[in-house]
Amino acid sequence: MSGPHPSSPADLIDAEEDLIPAPPVAAARRRLRAHPALLLTGIVLAAVNMRAALAGVSPLLNEMAHHFHLAATASSLVTTIPLVFMGLGSLIAPRLARRWGTEAALCGALIALCGGIVLRIAPPVGALFAGCAVVGGSIALLNVLMPGLIKRDFPDRAAAMTALYSTAMILGATVSAASAVPLENALGSWQGSLVSWALLAAVAALVWLPQAVIARRGTRHGAAAAAPAHTAAHGPRLSRSPLAWQVTLFMGSQSLIAYVIIAWMPTIFTDHGMGKSEAGLVFAFSTLVQMVGSFVVPTLAGRMRRQRLLGVAVSALMACGVTGLLVAPVAGAWLWAAILGVGQGGALGLALTMMVLRSGDAHTAARLSGMSQTGGYLLAAVGPLALGAVHQATAGWTVPLVLLLAVCAALALLALGAGRNRRIGD
Repeated sequence: MSGPHPSSPADLIDAEEDLIPAPPVAAARRRLRAHPALLLTGIVLAAVNMRAALAGVSPLLNEMAHHFHLAATASSLVTTIPLVFMGLGSLIAPRLARRWGTEAALCGALIALCGGIVLRIAPPVGALFAGCAVVGGSIALLNVLMPGLIKRDFPDRAAAMTALYSTAMILGATVSAASAVPLENALGSWQGSLVSWALLAAVAALVWLPQAVIARRGTRHGAAAAAPAHTAAHGPRLSRSPLAWQVTLFMGSQSLIAYVIIAWMPTIFTDHGMGKSEAGLVFAFSTLVQMVGSFVVPTLAGRMRRQRLLGVAVSALMACGVTGLLVAPVAGAWLWAAILGVGQGGALGLALTMMVLRSGDAHTAARLSGMSQTGGYLLAAVGPLALGAVHQATAGWTVPLVLLLAVCAALALLALGAGRNRRIGD
């Protein structure tokens, strides 16, 4: 028997899954859905912003480290801090959606994202790290709020809307990575390149502002936008489920590998003699081809009883890419980027798919997604920091990449457990 076929980004934490909107809010949303152009524009713009502020940092990391006099370990915090707050922010997003409504929370997240991007270029190094925290927390809110809104407002076109949303998200990251160095050259500084993405976040916030106002219209002052549909004790205890922990660790391990690549791939190339413009393009290409894995792997996983072989396959792809970076980083750069991109996209798609396939109902899937996303981002935050410290201590990339290969092997072992034909509570 084949399982459901979820579309990957829409299977992250769903802030709408367990909420019953207040009558005035429900009526306002029906009016908004009658004129969907503004809503569609807002979804696309929000999705484009969800990775752009992170992907544009990596090609400029050396310049940022030089400007702030940061060693490799300290410069890795530029990637680590957003991941920590992406994990922690996931915990509060459903509460914000319940209190203020998804539309208002989305608008607030985009405003905060704009502020965080600007804060990262402020003179003191503390502002850089504070801005990274704000950026990570803002992206966490978007991660959680967007999937539920798509399912809620486009129930008959959820697959098409998810495809649009995920494509916009990946294209935003790709364009940001590819344009980071050209923008630096055109604007005269890495600060100008980074802060330029605040403009896009501001435009997205302006598109969501009228929707946030309309959705709250008619709601009594101080009243919550929604009420919970379930009690906190409803459903199985995930913390006592070995299967839930296997899914969480699979999510965290593949995220760790992905964010190490995001943090350090351009630097690995430039340290081996590649120009930083080409390094940024190779990194952007790796981001773009993630769409292949993120589409193919969930499609196959939803039609299979077990996903163990798929998990081993995507782990092997990432291991091959990391091995390539180890033995011939510049000569085979485009090949390794393609292999890593397909593997990363497939691993993320499989992790999100297993959250649904290992759950017996939508409520459990939403809770498992929350556990996996929060724990996964916190585990992933260890990767860039730890490997940056090892790189600094060894003055090279051999030992860090060997350690990353060990994580790929652990990911394959986790896939053997998480990919079994079982459900939590069985």
